[in-house]
Amino acid sequence: MNKAATTALSAAIAAIVLPLFAPQSLSQSIAMAYAMPERMTGVIAMMPMLGYAVGLLLLVPMIDVFGIRRVILVTLFVGVGALGLTATSHRGAFLLVSVFVVGMATSATQMVVPLAANLARGTDLGRTIGKVMSGLMIGVLLSRPAASFLGGLTGWRGVFVVEDVALGVVWFAFLCRLPRETQSSNLSYVTLLVSLWPILRDEKVLRRRVACQALCMGAFGAFWTAVPLLLSTPPFELTQIEIAAFMFAGVGGAIVAPLAGWAADRSRSEEATRLAHALVVVGLVLAVTVSGGWVGIGGSTEPRVALAFMVLSAVVLDMGVVGDQTLGRLAVNSLRPEIRGRLNGLYTGLFFVGGGGGSALAGLAWSKGGWSWVCILGLCFGASAFTFGALTAPREKKLEQAQA
Repeated sequence: MNKAATTALSAAIAAIVLPLFAPQSLSQSIAMAYAMPERMTGVIAMMPMLGYAVGLLLLVPMIDVFGIRRVILVTLFVGVGALGLTATSHRGAFLLVSVFVVGMATSATQMVVPLAANLARGTDLGRTIGKVMSGLMIGVLLSRPAASFLGGLTGWRGVFVVEDVALGVVWFAFLCRLPRETQSSNLSYVTLLVSLWPILRDEKVLRRRVACQALCMGAFGAFWTAVPLLLSTPPFELTQIEIAAFMFAGVGGAIVAPLAGWAADRSRSEEATRLAHALVVVGLVLAVTVSGGWVGIGGSTEPRVALAFMVLSAVVLDMGVVGDQTLGRLAVNSLRPEIRGRLNGLYTGLFFVGGGGGSALAGLAWSKGGWSWVCILGLCFGASAFTFGALTAPREKKLEQAQA
């Protein structure tokens, strides 16, 4: 894992995750193309997310039995085919099935992370995972705005064509460059799935890191679900393209991933975790005080200043979420190398519940009290992460010192 290889994996994982959130930006156009009722837009956006969750549970653990190279190549090959079918489908029901399969294929991102961990030297594990994680988060944060921009130029089918080509390039590169594996396991697939619960029960670090990241993702989901509603209303009144441009601000948060890995390599993961949780809280405080008008710089009087602070709050919040996720993923991948597939599947699948909960509650908070209530909801998530992380830190700190 030299610098070039780490950069290549970072770019590959960004390309793999792009299709996951694209339907959220394209759902209205897709629904109109198939004459679907408006209520179906939510189903279109949900299907790839549901597929992703299924992939985390059923596909990612398979790397512990069948080998990372084989599972990644098969998963991405299916993803290439599913994206092609999505771009060319002429029936709404067929499209829903194909985007579900696309979501399952994007779970390969959680196979690339343990791949990088396996290839990295022990002293560079944090730096390597941090850089790969920065690629993942850049892909996640670029997915929605990139789909909006590209959809405006090529139509929604063109977005899936471009993503299909990109995924095909990644598949071919992996086919040519991934090292062949000689190790095998006699564990059956059913036994593999049954083993997930004992792993979750026995690995205290995994449970702690899942809880911290689930709370951070709750704040993340609440913010990014409601911010388009805020920006489309007075005094901002941004267009759809302008809102997409605002979403690019979140990409700035990905810069923290390599820094978090650097801190972990120097046995400073707990201090970095506290800082990450504090950033989540600070980001939401910035959002609510400025745009809510609580400090005399309300959007109604200074919309440009308020918008600038909203960009800053988005970057700070995302830095906190990405930092905690990078540190959590490093801690999880340091536990038991022989079961990294199941560890990553459990970690990502469970904290994803937090993001979904934050998104769901954001709609309710917005309807009840607008943006201020959404930010208060996010602050509750962020403060809970900070408090829980601080209270449970000593146990993981002892483990980190023992490993050092």
